[in-house]
Amino acid sequence: MRDYFRPILQTGPARPQGALTLAGGWTWFTHVEVLNRAAAPKVVSATDIPAEARDALCVPRANVARVPMESPTIMGILNTTPDSFSDGGKFNDLQRASEHARALIAAGADLLDVGGESTRPGAAEVAIDVEIQRTAPVIAALRAFSDIPISIDSRKADVVQAALKAGADLVNDVAAMTFDPKIAPVTAQADAPICLMHAQGDPQTMQDAPHYEDVVLDVYDLLEERISAAMRAGIPQSRIMVDPGIGFGKTLEHNLALLQRLSIFHGLGCPILLGVSRKRFIGTLANVTEAEARMPGSVAVALAGVSHGVQMLRVHDVAETRQALTLYQAAIGD
Repeated sequence: MRDYFRPILQTGPARPQGALTLAGGWTWFTHVEVLNRAAAPKVVSATDIPAEARDALCVPRANVARVPMESPTIMGILNTTPDSFSDGGKFNDLQRASEHARALIAAGADLLDVGGESTRPGAAEVAIDVEIQRTAPVIAALRAFSDIPISIDSRKADVVQAALKAGADLVNDVAAMTFDPKIAPVTAQADAPICLMHAQGDPQTMQDAPHYEDVVLDVYDLLEERISAAMRAGIPQSRIMVDPGIGFGKTLEHNLALLQRLSIFHGLGCPILLGVSRKRFIGTLANVTEAEARMPGSVAVALAGVSHGVQMLRVHDVAETRQALTLYQAAIGD
């Protein structure tokens, strides 16, 4: 059975000689947890793992959509949908979307993620022409007043193509090119980066009865296969991000297992995006029903992600996350 290597990450001024820097970033490690489907986890020195695995963990990550990956970054969410779980209907016309984009930029977003189809549990599929109309004009309007990098949050090639033409920089595909495989050549031909997210099932059914043999390793394997598919389509590894897909076909226990061993995904050799903002599991744990009231829990989980070396946080509450991140980095001496 195969071994998987999870760096046990640390920060701070007391760095021992010989510690390895994770992905050219702000965390370092001296030991690694070894996971195997046929054996109990064990901890070994980082010097004892194969050189190839060590290199995958340590090689500095390239910029993604002009955003540097050597420190934590914030992706602000701009949903132009009528039915997203947290802010549906608030920004689904051009003027309000533009105003909210300006607010997100002023609050400290490094990148904006524009989406025109809700992927909340139970959401119905949106027609391609409707999704294009919800996103492409907004992206074009944003590009007219700002050069901030823009991501298109879509699983459909035609929507992605329209968004890239309008000025988007990054493709954020929650289906990792499985819903519409044509996203791969569209992205490759545009020389655009892509974020590949893990999801079990589609939004309408994904929370019915999610099941995994080992959620951490199963998600790792799927993302590894999707990276290979993207590279075969002509997208170099330097233009690929991964997202473990918290809340997408996962129970509370699955989400927590992924968060507790999040640093394992650095072994894929790509930057990691973490999207937990206002999600249901936060409300379950904190006993908070309203999505907008889950900001404190969202920030707490985001900072936990940063301690695992996550390079990008996808959030609704940009100002609060930016403030928390600034203080967190100051406190750890980063």
